[in-house]
Amino acid sequence: MVVATGFFDGVHLGHRLVIEELVKASRQRDEESMVVTFWPHPRNVLQQEARNLRLLSTLEEKKSMLLSLGVDRVEVLDFTKSFSTLTARDYLVRYLMGKFRATAIVLGYDNKVGSDAVKSDDVSRIAGQLGLTVIRTGAYPGRDGVAISSTKIRRRIADGDVDIAASMLGYEYSLLGVVVAGNRLGRTLGFPTANMQLYEPLKMIPGKGVYFVKVGVLGAEYWGMCDVGNKPTVGNGSQISIETNIFDFDEDIYGLDIKVTFIRKIRDEVRFDSLDLLKEQLIKDRILCEKYINQ
Repeated sequence: MVVATGFFDGVHLGHRLVIEELVKASRQRDEESMVVTFWPHPRNVLQQEARNLRLLSTLEEKKSMLLSLGVDRVEVLDFTKSFSTLTARDYLVRYLMGKFRATAIVLGYDNKVGSDAVKSDDVSRIAGQLGLTVIRTGAYPGRDGVAISSTKIRRRIADGDVDIAASMLGYEYSLLGVVVAGNRLGRTLGFPTANMQLYEPLKMIPGKGVYFVKVGVLGAEYWGMCDVGNKPTVGNGSQISIETNIFDFDEDIYGLDIKVTFIRKIRDEVRFDSLDLLKEQLIKDRILCEKYINQ
């Protein structure tokens, strides 16, 4: 068994370099490939700024992406306080070698393992001492030459730079949830919206603003525009909402799954002095989105 291990949040291009090497090595050795990952996130368990942590992928999204890249098996270990006390050596011996019968390990450039937070060079040394074949990968350079990381991608999404985040992820960022009842104001303005409640509360939400999006619902995909924010013109300003106007769509979808994929931010959230001014802006927003569709 050839194994790679880590949290792999977002399964971004840096992670994919490791996964490509994992799949290639397993085929060369005529063995299975396995990713050993964790849930929940260590920061949630260890309470290290957990209130600020938001994830790029749900557990199911992560597993699905890893398998789609050719990995034979994905194993998820429960990350508990007890588990967090394992040293790198203990983890390699007890889990990778003992439980999963690993013969080789693929390490990314910044892999850290164990309670002692052993870095990649030392993990390589320990693994070699234990008889594991060690396969190393380099960093995946971003377009600015700086290595890609989940933390950098989260910052981009928080800033609304979803197009830049996509270039680091290797795919466009999306949210999955259920359509719930809203205040129906959008319908009175001629822009009915689907109000989304996320299935994973810890999923990262893009920063406040209006976005050009793709919408998956009822087994089909549509274009649309999505407002993320506090609805300052009509809301109480206390709760973040995710409301999407789906273009050329007029179906009752309350209670159904909806997937919103963020293409680019088109403007910041703004408070308008009247509903008429809000409607004028929504018309301009749609015209701009339609230009992007036709590009």
